[in-house]
Amino acid sequence: MHISRIDLNLFVVLDTIYTEGNITRAAKALSLTQPAVSHALARLRDLLGDPLFIRQGSNMLPTPMTRSLIGPVRQALQTLEVSVKHGNQFDPVTTRRSFNLGLPGVLEARLLPPLMQLLQTQAPLVEINSVRVERRQLESELAAGTLDIAVDVLLQRPGEIRSTPLSRDALVVVARQDHPALLDKPGLDLETYLAQSHILVSSRRTGPGVEDVELARIGRQRHIGLRCQHYYAACQVVSASDLLTTMPAHYAQIANVNLANRIYPLPLATPPLDVYLYWHENTELDPANRWLRGVLSQLFPAQEMGS
Repeated sequence: MHISRIDLNLFVVLDTIYTEGNITRAAKALSLTQPAVSHALARLRDLLGDPLFIRQGSNMLPTPMTRSLIGPVRQALQTLEVSVKHGNQFDPVTTRRSFNLGLPGVLEARLLPPLMQLLQTQAPLVEINSVRVERRQLESELAAGTLDIAVDVLLQRPGEIRSTPLSRDALVVVARQDHPALLDKPGLDLETYLAQSHILVSSRRTGPGVEDVELARIGRQRHIGLRCQHYYAACQVVSASDLLTTMPAHYAQIANVNLANRIYPLPLATPPLDVYLYWHENTELDPANRWLRGVLSQLFPAQEMGS
């Protein structure tokens, strides 16, 4: 079959059904009627000799052929869209483009102030939307274009998700300045650390922290007195109690700047906290996406990765 027999719009329909997982939602996204989308899918099925999607309830599940096609199709559509809309021209000074940036809360306070300071001179009309993204949805959101770039710790990822390291952090311990167990000590040792009650910061309702996993490796355990969702709240609690909290070093400096807390090295060997920049391969050549990746990379000194 020659490619000239296939209407390009059929691949747009294929991509949208794959993204939406439902004919009705795909029709709405494309501003088409449901029969029109169904007809386009029928044409593509006939041309490719494959059902492409199998109906399960109200959902449309992709066949193996569709899963093998979707990456190249999206990349081709993205390349064409970039060529038509932007060509090879992108001027950050005049662009009004909006970027959706996936950021965990702990990275917002560290990344957004220097980013916006830089953009107010380099790209004053750009709009940045910092959004929280569930890690299990990161791949699909980057692929669908609802997310332009994400910044997070090292994650398992499929081949179509590209990444580059940004920074390396370590864990530290935060205690109030006049903590009774630390008044006469120059530092914090493991036994003193384990003798205290701790705050575990996590978005999950259950499960250990990184430090708990490492403690278990050496047969030790600590007492968790509080589990909360945000490091800033944990630091506030620390300043008003004898609890300790363990957190990334760079954010500890930010979160405790106005608090009477002290920061100690964690008296336990733990893996480094590597932070990565993520994007989808279909935006690899997009001038705007490439520009933003470069801007974000500028915000992290090279020595943070040990280079």
